[in-house]
Amino acid sequence: MAQHKAVTVPKPSGTSTDTVLNKKRFANLRQYWDLYLIMVPGIVYFLVFKYLPMWGIVIAFKDYSIFAGFNASEWVGLDHFVRLFHDPQFYQVFWNTVIISLYKLFWGFPGPIILALLLNEIRSMFYKRTIQTLAYLPHFLSWIILGGILVNVLSPATGAVNEIMKWLGFEPVFFLADPAWFRSVLVISDIWKEVGWGAIIYLAALAGIDQQQYEAAVMDGAGKWKQLWHVTLPSIKGTIIVLFLLRLGSILDVGFEQIFVLYNSLVYDVADVIETYVYRIGIGQSEFSYSTAVGLLKSVISLVLVVIVNKAVKRTGQEGIY
Repeated sequence: MAQHKAVTVPKPSGTSTDTVLNKKRFANLRQYWDLYLIMVPGIVYFLVFKYLPMWGIVIAFKDYSIFAGFNASEWVGLDHFVRLFHDPQFYQVFWNTVIISLYKLFWGFPGPIILALLLNEIRSMFYKRTIQTLAYLPHFLSWIILGGILVNVLSPATGAVNEIMKWLGFEPVFFLADPAWFRSVLVISDIWKEVGWGAIIYLAALAGIDQQQYEAAVMDGAGKWKQLWHVTLPSIKGTIIVLFLLRLGSILDVGFEQIFVLYNSLVYDVADVIETYVYRIGIGQSEFSYSTAVGLLKSVISLVLVVIVNKAVKRTGQEGIY
């Protein structure tokens, strides 16, 4: 039997793989020009407010003067970082940041998951949408408004919470001026503000679960709790992991607006965090270089945490964020 040899057809002269790909990209750009146009504002936003300001990192290595400018300011190297690690106040601020962040992570991260699971079980659309609206509403209010509400509600003289405590026979508590209570107020108020908004992504993930899995579980005799543990949670596990990684990336961001609105000199020892410390030192005392060094260290720590946790997640067989 005759053997057929493969015939190689030469490519037309003047063409290459790169040229073909470039033509496809140009055709794709012409076809979907409106979608690319929508991307422009977002790209401009990140360039102007996220990437260009990174040039300011150089301030951390200089004795910056607003009169001398970036180039003329004296280069001091790591002097500000040495001062940072020898400053006992920084360690107190860093410890407060870690403690408040862990409290919010431990109590606040499961909140949206639990709310989404509960909303998913409501069959009446009227009640479901009503609860969703009420849960989402605080997210759209600034901390200035919510802070005013909390100051009035938690007032030791006329606040509703202390009035109820008096009626039950307890002594009134000045929650916003008591170091023993202030962190609890921060965590609870943060959950109240963001739990509804955080549940949106989990509700979307729950909507994508194949209903045949629940039908099969029912046929196997699984009740609601077993369906939750063996069908629902495994189906949204990937979403939970990704959001957990993103949360770890901002674990040192405890919410400047919230703390700045609510705290006072009586609770500095437990409430002063890196963000408020940077604001007070950088803006209040005009120590721009030192405050930039503190902010840069915080960003580096957050990046290292994300990389480590992402690798750990991948080793368990799950998908990370990159």
